[in-house]
Amino acid sequence: MVYLDNLNRDEKLPLMKLAVAQYVIVALLLVLVSGLWRLQVLGAQNYRALAEQNRVRKVPILAPRGRLFDREGRVLVDNYPSVSCFLVREQGRDMTADLPLIARGLHMEVEQLESILRRYRTAPIYQPLPLKQDLSPDEQAFIEAHLNELPELETIDEQRRLYPRDNFAAHLIGYVGEVSEDMLNDSKYAYYMPGDVVGKSGVEETYDQILRGRDGSRDVVVDSHGREVGRLGKEPAVGGQNLKLTIDNDIQRAAELALGDRNGAIIALDPRTGEVLAMVSHPSFDPNAFAIRIHRGEWNKLITDPDHPLMNKAIQAQLAPGSTFKIIMATAGLEEGIAQTLHVNCTGGASFYGRYFKCWIPHGGHGSTAITKAIYQSCDVFFYTLAERLGIGKISKWAHLLGLGQKTGIDLPGEVAGVMPSEEWKLKNYHEKWYAGETISVGIGQGAVAATPVQLARAIGGIASGGVLKRPHILMLGEVPNEYRPALLENFAGSGDQIVPLDPVNWEIITDAMSQVPNPEGTAPSAHLEGIDFAGKTGSAQVVSNAAKSRLGGGKALRDNAWFVGVTPRRNPEIVVSTLMEGGEHGKLAGRVAAMVIEAYVNKQRKQENNLLEAKQPPAPVEVGAVWSETPSVAGVTTPLGGGHFFLPPGSGQSPLPGKSAASVAMRLP
Repeated sequence: MVYLDNLNRDEKLPLMKLAVAQYVIVALLLVLVSGLWRLQVLGAQNYRALAEQNRVRKVPILAPRGRLFDREGRVLVDNYPSVSCFLVREQGRDMTADLPLIARGLHMEVEQLESILRRYRTAPIYQPLPLKQDLSPDEQAFIEAHLNELPELETIDEQRRLYPRDNFAAHLIGYVGEVSEDMLNDSKYAYYMPGDVVGKSGVEETYDQILRGRDGSRDVVVDSHGREVGRLGKEPAVGGQNLKLTIDNDIQRAAELALGDRNGAIIALDPRTGEVLAMVSHPSFDPNAFAIRIHRGEWNKLITDPDHPLMNKAIQAQLAPGSTFKIIMATAGLEEGIAQTLHVNCTGGASFYGRYFKCWIPHGGHGSTAITKAIYQSCDVFFYTLAERLGIGKISKWAHLLGLGQKTGIDLPGEVAGVMPSEEWKLKNYHEKWYAGETISVGIGQGAVAATPVQLARAIGGIASGGVLKRPHILMLGEVPNEYRPALLENFAGSGDQIVPLDPVNWEIITDAMSQVPNPEGTAPSAHLEGIDFAGKTGSAQVVSNAAKSRLGGGKALRDNAWFVGVTPRRNPEIVVSTLMEGGEHGKLAGRVAAMVIEAYVNKQRKQENNLLEAKQPPAPVEVGAVWSETPSVAGVTTPLGGGHFFLPPGSGQSPLPGKSAASVAMRLP
């Protein structure tokens, strides 16, 4: 009986195991079926897209940047065709072993390639990485010859920046470069990707969003080795917008030549509109060096140079303005009703608050001096006395009204505000009270006063315009889309356009006195321009005090800075030129430089007017057998050059000789 019970128990155990196994099998089948359902039905679209990506590669089409033109439509910045190499990482392979071969073929160091891979380690895997720009023909041939071995290398055609030679207008135009990691962390560059080229200074930076355009792409079919075997769709790139600047190529060239290799800056404005006609800063740099990728050694040399070649001194050099500030002082003194009756006897200096202040002519002085003589002979004693009478409050008030101590709002990055001291300013910055004796030095543009060339150009040009001050700008009006204007004004906030009402009598006193500065009785007689209504003001500003200069032994670095701000004509001028010469010693030297720019402007205007007048006249009879020349004239207008020589515009197709074709006349050129 016991034996039968054991037998029945043994038969039941396998039946239970079988049942459990059946349930397990059913459960596994359900899991497999549900997984298959997710893959084949629910995730079909997603996996189809992933599979498509495995065989279709997106190749970027880079948009060309917009070109830059001067005010007359002449090209300033262009583009040239170039080929760049990118690294495609979609193959899922370890490319470390390929780096030595790639480095040899692209004339790079392995360390450079490793550095690039580290830099872009967080970039999406589908994003091509820029390895080298502007490939040489032999580097392109290397990539073509190693397509099978190095399928991860991709070449892309693009347009690269081509800047003028000789560093022409470099600070104004700026340069482009690859977006940095710091920039990518800035919300301003939220739409940029690693490897993108962006404007990094000047107009290139300010108007980068307009100039850069929108990149496109093309879809190519690749095999399992990453080799291109076909092409699909294409989204074309949209080129950046071309922009016309306010600068005049001829005036810019004249300013570059006038300053030469001296350290300093020149800015020429049309005070009626605020248009910048020319801007020069020396020493300069070659923006073409940045268009690809500047060498580390060259970059270090630029940033460690004590003369600061990357600084745009026209808007960033905040220095004591010296005696050019006396025009602001004269305006304040006359408008406050003090300077009209002020007379001093300059004997070479005077005492104020227990301290003796020298005039720039320390022996003999200027003698009896009123406001007019004080301006054109730049009498320090007169302006010391005027500063004492006005006080720092009124001086600061008028200086701020005329734009000193604040940005002008020019549409270039990096403008500085300068310094216009006041009682409040000193208390805020130094937690000290203002002493009356400090006002005396301010009266001649020394002490704590610091201004930029663009501020002085706007202020003195505005005074000569009867108190109408315009915001300086580089881009022609109408070039910026309407939706871009609010952001532009917000990003480049400054004193902008404003009117400072001036008494017409005071206006005439100041401008007439300025017109005598470049005359024999003035401080810049060598800057005189015969037949041109040229007015201005010289300035010499100490870098350190005379005591410190003696203690340090002098030297070039301690020489006074030379300033000059000039206009033509003296009232309601068409152009104002502000010149800074670092270490130039005396303002008369800066006056000569400014005069060269003024003369170039006036000569161009006169030539254009003469050409227009001659164009309206009936053509003069030309004697058969006259000699013809193809030397270009201004504006390309047919004009007599004297001595029987005439200008035949190349390609005009017009003949000035009756019965003769232009081609036959051209054959007779000497």
